[in-house]
Amino acid sequence: MARIPIEMPKLGYDMETGKIGGWLKKVGDTIGRGDVIAEIETDKSTVEMEATAAGTLAEIVHDTGAEVAVGEPIAWLEDDA
Repeated sequence: MARIPIEMPKLGYDMETGKIGGWLKKVGDTIGRGDVIAEIETDKSTVEMEATAAGTLAEIVHDTGAEVAVGEPIAWLEDDA
């Protein structure tokens, strides 16, 4: 099984970090592409983050409330192939 990183998205031109507002899935959950998995807070808004790949949520690297740099893994999926 391959591990796929879920990275902090860049939601604005000047965005360098984002805050994890909350996880909507837990480790072990099966996730489909497009499923909303977390809420990301920026200076101006809260955005639902969708999965860009399908698989099983294997690890949550950063908990709710963590401030994370854009592009840094916040969780890992394992593909079901």
